[in-house]
Amino acid sequence: MQNGNVNGEEDEEYQLFLSQHSPALKAARIPPLYWKSLHLKLASEVFDAGDVFGIMQVEEEDEDEENERRVNPGDEVACKVIVTRESGLRAADPTSVFLVDHAWTYRVESARQQLLEIPGLLIRMASLMGLPFHGEAPDPDIVDLVLDNMWKYNQTYQLSQGSAEEKVPVWYIMDEFGSQVQHSSQPTCCMAPLFYAPQQIAYSVLWPLQDLENGDEVTRDFAYGETDSLVRRCRLLAWLPDDLEDVSDDVQEPSDLYYETILQENKEKLPIDIQLYCVPDGKVLKVYTEMKQVLDHLKHPRFQFTENEEEADIIWAFSHIRDYRKLSEERPHVLLNQFPCETVLTTKDCLASVARRARGGQGAPWLPKTFNLQTELPQFIRHYLQRQERGLENHWICKPWNLARGLDTHIMNNLNYIIRQRESTPKVVSKYLEDPVLFHREEVGMVKFDIRYMVLLRSVEPLRLYAYDVFWLRFANKPFSLDHFDDYQKHYTVMNYAADVQLKQIHYDEFIPMFESQYPQYPWKQVEVWLYALHFQSVHLHYSIQWLCCTIFPFSKTYSAVYSISIPAQISKRL
Repeated sequence: MQNGNVNGEEDEEYQLFLSQHSPALKAARIPPLYWKSLHLKLASEVFDAGDVFGIMQVEEEDEDEENERRVNPGDEVACKVIVTRESGLRAADPTSVFLVDHAWTYRVESARQQLLEIPGLLIRMASLMGLPFHGEAPDPDIVDLVLDNMWKYNQTYQLSQGSAEEKVPVWYIMDEFGSQVQHSSQPTCCMAPLFYAPQQIAYSVLWPLQDLENGDEVTRDFAYGETDSLVRRCRLLAWLPDDLEDVSDDVQEPSDLYYETILQENKEKLPIDIQLYCVPDGKVLKVYTEMKQVLDHLKHPRFQFTENEEEADIIWAFSHIRDYRKLSEERPHVLLNQFPCETVLTTKDCLASVARRARGGQGAPWLPKTFNLQTELPQFIRHYLQRQERGLENHWICKPWNLARGLDTHIMNNLNYIIRQRESTPKVVSKYLEDPVLFHREEVGMVKFDIRYMVLLRSVEPLRLYAYDVFWLRFANKPFSLDHFDDYQKHYTVMNYAADVQLKQIHYDEFIPMFESQYPQYPWKQVEVWLYALHFQSVHLHYSIQWLCCTIFPFSKTYSAVYSISIPAQISKRL
């Protein structure tokens, strides 16, 4: 009876484990055969890989093109993992699953600080990567070497719950055992990260793809699951050098199918065509909204709030509107603060794509050279390598398609770093502007800044845009220079979301004379005319467009929307 109780408790714990982790187990493609053993090893913290495997030092091998095998970097000694258990390893054995610890887990913005401040971390990472290290004190040069080389060892995962900051991808480096498992295009094993909820810790899980005998090597595919041969070459570039001479850096706007797929993923239903609705003179419009800004500040007597959405003349929604068709059929007079397919403007990948229509396909002049890492990775790599061959400045800024506030944004000139970003969240990469207009802050020096305009899109046919000449300003807190790109306060201007940093504020009418005193050859009115002409007389607007709010439009080809556009002060070559 007692054994029955124990077995019942174990089964109950296992069912709880499955309820919490089965989606992650399936996403990691860990075979169900191993789930129960994996649960027991996680719950009891059993690290028994050392009983089955060992690390062997080897001489560098000749290139094996068929197997595409390379050892991890390390100039003096190369290593590989082999099976050391005499009986070998059987893939059909439910216990043939192993936990691998992580030596270092971090987010990129904190990597340098952790290497400098956590005792022993820098020494361990330098040793793991085969880098020279002498002495005990953190050496800034060795820190830079680790930050440069870690992209050959990094793996990533992302939490599915929490705030936007908590969902920023996490990077990790496996321990000395896991980091020595080499690449092969015909791997003998698989490895995948798994976040174990009870401990709030992530481990890597290793399991065999085939039976292994004593002495057989443990390998994994560094581009596991990638079937496109060209993209595989690109993703493996950190370990298998390739000049991609057979690839062009030319990019074209994607086909209509690309946008149609996005429309389907967003579950948007397009409206039917209707007659333009004109609001009768003197009519008091009923407004339904849950947005505090609207509730607090909409005071005009022609508007009246209602808590009944069905009777509203205006719906000022916080969440995305999806079913435009139903609204256009049943309530064609209703005015909305959103319009169909706005994703084309508000996400960076789509806006970068449609902006290429400008100037006969040459692209909008305000958009730096931009590539979609999901669909244009080969073209980007070829372009990067061409710039490198010509000795051109080669720093790039990598941004998620649909995040704001600088979250998960990276500036780098390390090609491996950029390529590996593709494994976290979908991103675009744009040429980082190395010569922005700078503003002199007396207490700091010459800093980056940007200008945020409110723009009203009144209609698209004909195109009508209105800009509010009261603009907002944001400033970096440290002098600009092309170094330490992980220093947020040097290279970014969004300070109102960062903790314990100064938020510099200057009113627009105070800023104008200050700007003119620093750049007397450029009166602000002249700058403003140029800004409007270049940035606002285009339906594409700006690639870093960010929503602040919207205003109303009826279901026709006449739309209205208010955009908040942040224009980096990157106009020195044009002024």
